[in-house]
Amino acid sequence: MPASPSAAPRTAPVRLIATDLDGTLLDAAGTVTRRTRAALDRARAAGVHVVPVTARQPIGLRQLAADAAFDAWALCGNGAYGIHLVTGEVLFAQEIPAAVQQELADALSQAIPGLLFASVREAGEGFVTQEGYAALARLSDHKRDPRDMVGVPLADVLSAPSLKLVIRHPEVPIAEIFATLRGLGLSGFEATLSGAPFVEVMAEGVTKATGLAQLCTRLGIAREEVVAFGDGLNDLEMLEWAGHGVAVANAIDVLRDAADEVAPGNDDDGVARVIERLVA
Repeated sequence: MPASPSAAPRTAPVRLIATDLDGTLLDAAGTVTRRTRAALDRARAAGVHVVPVTARQPIGLRQLAADAAFDAWALCGNGAYGIHLVTGEVLFAQEIPAAVQQELADALSQAIPGLLFASVREAGEGFVTQEGYAALARLSDHKRDPRDMVGVPLADVLSAPSLKLVIRHPEVPIAEIFATLRGLGLSGFEATLSGAPFVEVMAEGVTKATGLAQLCTRLGIAREEVVAFGDGLNDLEMLEWAGHGVAVANAIDVLRDAADEVAPGNDDDGVARVIERLVA
């Protein structure tokens, strides 16, 4: 699928490329194609910052670091924290208070019994799972081997603040859990979906857009100088915030409707094709 002919022309130079990973930069096999790597290298050679903006934690980025040459800033946990992949410097980290988690879990569990929770902590290095969670998890879910997940009582999962709280159920569809959570009328957090088999909850006000804005302030880059790529609901705010938001063809409808441009899909090197056009 060619880029959308209705895409708004760019007037500002590209100084930062912000890209989602799964379903966007990566192909269906979860890999960085040769053409995509060449496009990323071309951008970096031109002085453009290339920033992965992802629901993943650093453990999931390390597996891609060599293939994509990610060696600088990354935004993880749907914008909850920014971390330098080489130095380990944490630029910012916004956590969900324990009291907010407890209120959310109590109310949602009353509406949907049998839910299971996991907490991402400690700049993404900590991962605390409820008893029974590992039985539902696959390696691809968190880039962690479920056999290494030691389950603890729910009270322990919720007792400390989280960068991201994960919610799933052995039978209830993720869309139903998400809709129920949004219908509870609670505040103090943000919830989204990334395409993974669980609902993802962050601190109030946290999105990929807010994380990207903080990084751009650090780097002295205006939003008009940012091109952002995505495919899922958790990319919506980022594409709306960026100077030029690009949805790949396989993106959900709401994202394609909101984007400035629709590129070819992730299996057709859509991100690479746009970079090749925009970066001299």
